[in-house]
Amino acid sequence: MKAPRGIIFDFDGVMVDTEWAIFQSWVRLFAREGQEITIATYAPCLGAGYSHWNPATHLEKLTGRSYDWAAEDARRKAEIDADLAAGGLMPGARELMDWCHAHHIPMVVASSSSRRWVEGWLRRLGIYDEFAGVFTRTDGYPVKPDPALFLAAQACLGLAKEDCLIIEDSENGTIAAQNAGIPCAAVPCRMTEQSDFSRAAYRFRSLRELREAM
Repeated sequence: MKAPRGIIFDFDGVMVDTEWAIFQSWVRLFAREGQEITIATYAPCLGAGYSHWNPATHLEKLTGRSYDWAAEDARRKAEIDADLAAGGLMPGARELMDWCHAHHIPMVVASSSSRRWVEGWLRRLGIYDEFAGVFTRTDGYPVKPDPALFLAAQACLGLAKEDCLIIEDSENGTIAAQNAGIPCAAVPCRMTEQSDFSRAAYRFRSLRELREAM
């Protein structure tokens, strides 16, 4: 594997295991209403947010009810925060970032989540200033699989596409990388282990394995 000159990180599921906590909040809500939601059903959200498929709309169709989504989302957020309270970076993330610093490889983040969510987490973890840029959907970019987020990140790095590496955990993310023409390493999280990563140039079991390959 060719070592990149710049790395573009996805956030959810790559840097922090947020995808699982978010999904579990929906599982509990659906169960409360006598319904079930599976990872396969939820999969369109992975890497893309709720722009392509919305579990809230799905629940309303299943139950024939409307909900106070401001209250439900506040309740889910509290559950997500509680689930993630004791967590931190994904295994191998800190070591990979240290490796990048040691080799003078700049890093950026490109996420379909909101800036409030991504930047909030990066600041909470004390790593926001380690990145040359952070790009999110609420900065005005369409979500993945549209390539806009990754192209903005590449422009921030000021490198040729072939000198960058995207790290993704979702099929939508790998499609976006392919659409951008930038090499991608897929590192599945527990929400995406069964996803199609055929569009990725590389696949690794962990960020540690990725770092060792570089």
